[in-house]
Amino acid sequence: MDVHEVLYTTRAMRRVKPDPIPEEVQRRILDAAIRAPSGGDAQMWRFLLVDDPAVRARLGPIYRSCFKQLFESMYQSQARTAAANPDEPGSRKFRKMQSSAQWLADHFETYPLLLFAFSRFDRSGGSIYPAVWSAMLAARAEGVGSALTSVFGFELDAMLDVLGAPRDEGWSFNACVTMGYPTGRWGVAPRVPVHRVSYRNQWGTAVGFEIEEPLWQGQAADPAAP
Repeated sequence: MDVHEVLYTTRAMRRVKPDPIPEEVQRRILDAAIRAPSGGDAQMWRFLLVDDPAVRARLGPIYRSCFKQLFESMYQSQARTAAANPDEPGSRKFRKMQSSAQWLADHFETYPLLLFAFSRFDRSGGSIYPAVWSAMLAARAEGVGSALTSVFGFELDAMLDVLGAPRDEGWSFNACVTMGYPTGRWGVAPRVPVHRVSYRNQWGTAVGFEIEEPLWQGQAADPAAP
């Protein structure tokens, strides 16, 4: 698959099928992930794959509790505004994201594969997140959709108990990536144009070019993309 297709169409793909992901695909995803840059080449990371239905069944209620807390705190104001003004463009965009995220929470146990990422001595995430993103890009190249979530942080101890992860060895939880074959189509997600979020040399100074449409358009932009 063309690298630009992977870069332009890898986005949060939350609605997926329960079909299992073959082990050879899992192998390629993880092997690509560990080729990512690592600060000092320390490679202080650990990856935990979960495909056992019994483990997913224990994680599901914890995830939904964390998700509820997230929308009752960080997104509370946006959710209220969107509910009060459902026809405004910003509200429609937020509600699409909320619906997609709610689907993930409601169907958490049905995801065929979960990838948990942990790191040690990586406070900025500068080493672990490139590896996680590489895993998501590799998944896209395999036709596997993925979505990153970190809301387990609301009930970290409960999650660690289920996974049997250590608490006293310096490991930090960084992300959970849900994976599965998507029910929908791939597409280029609409985004705020580059020239509206980029500067050159000094903060606030125009970057010097404008890009109104995606430079790679092998597939049409997906208006439903979160």
